[in-house]
Amino acid sequence: MESPKTGIVILALVALASSAGALLGWKIRFQPVDTSAEQPLAMVRASTDHLRATYDPIHFRPAIENARDEQCLACHREVLEDRVRESAPAGIKAAASKAWYQELGTYTGDQETFHRRHLVTPLARELMNLSCTTCHQGHDPRDEAPGSSATAVAQETGDFTLRKQVNVETTCLKCHGQMATQLMGLPAPWPEVKAMFGNSCLSCHVAIRTQRHQVNYLKATAIEEAGKKDADSCYGCHGGRSWYRIAYPYPRHAWEGMSPEVPAWARERPTESEARFRAAAVNPK
Repeated sequence: MESPKTGIVILALVALASSAGALLGWKIRFQPVDTSAEQPLAMVRASTDHLRATYDPIHFRPAIENARDEQCLACHREVLEDRVRESAPAGIKAAASKAWYQELGTYTGDQETFHRRHLVTPLARELMNLSCTTCHQGHDPRDEAPGSSATAVAQETGDFTLRKQVNVETTCLKCHGQMATQLMGLPAPWPEVKAMFGNSCLSCHVAIRTQRHQVNYLKATAIEEAGKKDADSCYGCHGGRSWYRIAYPYPRHAWEGMSPEVPAWARERPTESEARFRAAAVNPK
């Protein structure tokens, strides 16, 4: 049987080890942050205090409405630095396979990550003028129910997001919806009938719905020039790279020679783009 002294020694050693561990943990947790490094203050805050970064005013209205890309990328730089894996876990090589967005000839080069495809690839730079806030309008972590925070909106307004970081129905669907084949009067999906139209969308659209692409997230002139060369430049965003099974209900801007009679399917359509997307209201970069 062990003596009482042995038990006391063991307890003392356990207490000493616990105290040393607690002290070491305290030192690691509360080490001062080196703010002299050449990093934006926002990055320092994000790395040391996630909660403070989450509730930074830039994530809320009205600040996010005028946020610049460099402000967002100060903490979210990884969206441009990440790269596609060379091979999938199953062993499939990226260089030897095609991603869904590479099926059209207008996309050239290697596979790319989601944000890079929308911001920095050659096609993005040629035809798009997307910024972080084109899609991201804040991610208030308190928006779990209508009216639950100062910046939340009522659900009946149509802008309620329920903690989604992006409203896909008002952003992604614009360029990743189906082509409205029947409304356009096409006898079959575009890939099946494009030869009938000389593989040119402009065989009709040289005179129909000519007021188009006048939004601040697209380069309208460049798109028109690309469309003259290859219909895939048009089809890519009008059904060719669809994520959804529905088409986007585009505004029906008036054009020269437009019939005064509005078709039944267009009677509920707006006649201009949302205010924040109109070309005359381009957000500063």
